[in-house]
Parts: sequence; C-alpha cells; structure tokens
Amino acid sequence: MSTVNGGISFWYGQEGAPAPREPLPGDTTADVCIVGGGYTGLWTAYYLKKAVPFLNITVLEAKFCGYGASGRNGGWLYNGIAGRARYAKLHGHEAAVRLQQAMNATVEEVLDVCETEKIEADQHRGGVLEVALSPAQLSRLKDFHATEAAFGETDRELYGARETADRIRVTGAVGSSWTPHGARLHPMKLVKGLAAAVEALGVTIHESTPVTEIRPKHAITPYGTVRAPYVLRCTEGFTASLAGQRRTWLPMNSSMIATEPLSDAQWESIGWAGRETLGDMAHAYMYAQRTADGRIALGGRGVPYRYGSKTDNDGRTQPQTIEALREILVRFFPQLAGVRVDHAWSGVLGVPRDWCATVTLDRSTGLGWAGGYVGSGVATANLAARTLRDLIQQDSGQSGPTDLTALPWVNHKVRKWEPEPLRWLAVQTMYAAFRGADRRELTGHSAETDRVATLADKVAGRH
Repeated sequence: MSTVNGGISFWYGQEGAPAPREPLPGDTTADVCIVGGGYTGLWTAYYLKKAVPFLNITVLEAKFCGYGASGRNGGWLYNGIAGRARYAKLHGHEAAVRLQQAMNATVEEVLDVCETEKIEADQHRGGVLEVALSPAQLSRLKDFHATEAAFGETDRELYGARETADRIRVTGAVGSSWTPHGARLHPMKLVKGLAAAVEALGVTIHESTPVTEIRPKHAITPYGTVRAPYVLRCTEGFTASLAGQRRTWLPMNSSMIATEPLSDAQWESIGWAGRETLGDMAHAYMYAQRTADGRIALGGRGVPYRYGSKTDNDGRTQPQTIEALREILVRFFPQLAGVRVDHAWSGVLGVPRDWCATVTLDRSTGLGWAGGYVGSGVATANLAARTLRDLIQQDSGQSGPTDLTALPWVNHKVRKWEPEPLRWLAVQTMYAAFRGADRRELTGHSAETDRVATLADKVAGRH
C-alpha cells in the first residue's frame, strides 16, 4: 500500500469531503457576514447567534467548511498563543498574564461546548508534553518552563529524563515540560460538528463561494454580493487571496504524516498511555498526537513557503518533506523504522509580520478580522470568536466593554510583509538557519542556543 499524498488531509481519508452546501444564490443582505468557514468563522457565528438569536448571519466559504487549516492541523487543542512576549512588552506583564489565563480557560471552553452540542471529535484531555533532546534544547526547555510559570501557569510540571520516559519513551529525551491545558482531537470531526451546530441555530452557510474582495458593508463573490453592517474576515492562511491583502499575513506551509495503526506491542514499547500531544524544543519544531485509531500523526514545516503567497489545492506535499518527517518519527521512536506511512498532506497557517495573533473590529467601517495564529489556532480561534462577539455587541450598543475586549491583542496593528522576492528569500533563509541550528545542537554538546538561530529569530521578528 503506497502513501496517500494530499486528498486535503488524513482527517478526511475515511469519510472523504463532506456533502456540499449550496453556493450563494445571488445578492443578499445580512446583519453579519462572515468570510471563511473554518474554526474562526464558525465559532464566531456560533457565539453571535447564541448571544443574539435574531441576528441574520451568513457564512461564505470558498471550498467547504474545514477545507483549510481547520481540517488539516495536528489536532492540538492547547493554550499556546502567538505574540504573548510582545504583548507583555507593549502592554505590561499583567496584560499578557490575562491573555494567557484566557487561553488556559479556552481549552476547557471548547471541550465544554463539544459536550453541550454533542460533538464527538475524539477529544482526550491528556495535556501537552514538550521534550528536549540535547543540552541546548534542555536549556531552552527550562527557560520556557520558568517563563510559563511567570505568566501564571503554576500547574505546569518539569520532568527529567526518567519521568519523561514514564510518559512517552522518546529516544534521547533528556527532559520535558508538561501542561494540563491541552487535549488531543480530530480536527475534521470538530469542524464538521461545529458547522452542524451553527446551522441548527439558524446560521446560513454558503460553500463553493469564494469571496474575491471585502469592502465596508460588502462581501463580493462571483455569485453575488452580501451586504451587511458587519463583515468579518476569518480566512487565516488564505487571506492573501483577497484583493489588497497579499502582504497582510504570510501563508506558511506545515506538513504532516500519519502512520499505519500500530500494534499493541509497538504501543507498549513507546508508552504514551496518557495520549498527550507531543512537541519538542527544536527551532524547526515538530508536533504529534496519538490518534484515536492507534496511529501517530506527526507534523513539521517541510517547504515553508510558496513564492507569491500561493496556497495549495489539495494538500499534496513534497516527497522530501515526507521523508524528513519520517526521519523525525524514527529518530524519536527507532523501533518504528519499518512502520508504513499511510498518508501525507500539507496546509497553510497565517503569519503576521510580528508573529502576533490579533482580533480587530474597525468601528468606522464595520470590518473585522481575527487570525495570524502562527500554528496555534485550534484553541485561539475560539477565544478570537468570543472576542469578536463582544466587540460587535459593544459596537452595536448591546453591551459594554468586557474582559475579552480589554485583552492586549484587540485592535493590535502590524506592518505588512515585504514584497517579493524579499519575503520568499527571508522565509527560506530563516528556516534553513533553523534546520542547520537544530542539526548542530543535536550533534554538539553546548547548552547554549545556536547563535545562528538566535539571529534568525531576531531578523524574522519572532521575538
């Protein structure tokens, strides 16, 4: 059996793409028009409709709900958020602590809604385990652990090599950090269940309806225009396809593989009974989960960026990327050297120029947007959606400011990415530097972070 490459993602492998919803039939009006049928758009529709049941809400999706990152990600529902350190510098430590606390609570919020709406997404509360595999990685891990504690995560635990192996036997792991604020889930099942819940509330979803341009009070498509007082852009990595948005967020590629189901003996050799989501402290980091049907789904960057902010059509990834991800799998678990890779795929995530996730509502135009999650969108999209709900209710006079509207990522402004070929060269150079630094750190004995990686981080604006 050969590896399936593409087909959107492994998560659609068994059931295939969902039955299509009708496209927009022509010009129409709404109270709120949401562009994008992924997690951000669907969660926003859900919370707005729950708060104000009489609202007329229309969701426009270019392909089908979950076609983008929401149906291709690694299934990490966790409390990481892009840009926290920068928000601490701009707004003070306590403001960033409030943002982190909101993210911690968001993990439970998603799981609670799944229970309320009877969404079965293979969710399992196992937390997140991030491992170190070299002296330099261990030094970063300890700094990372201390930083998380400083932002109020007092329930995080730091493990040595033996305690790490008691959870997951990663070859060469010298330490790890574990947080309970995380869960594994099946991305497609979540987005499918959420779309059904939204429709049951009375929200209209039109698929196969690409929005080509967003203007104040207008979402323009080939099938007609939706006019609404509020138009919300929830397009994450596909934002560059909209008129005037090519340099707003960079569509960064991430790729994944899923193995064949492992035997009981193989799982016994690995451990992983807690079904934690698994990551590492590399600069070009990996992420993995133990799936409900007994596979390992593992991801990493691969070829990070396509020239001109282009995105793929069906999730295919390059053969060298599949091999690179397989090498990570075997390095972590050498006993799996003969295991078959059943599926490989890729997708794009949104990266702002300062690597900060944001939520914005322009009160003068009614235009809003949320995204730039830099790969942490499964949970962050939920917090962003609830924040958009509160911003719209505040703007329309239905409520005052809330704890969410006061978070430091609200209405954050950032400059655009450089024009081509500068951004292509910058991203390729940055990830070449990260991969080179990772190789040197794994083969070296220094506890210091590779200087090339530190420089690349600064130039990229990641820190």
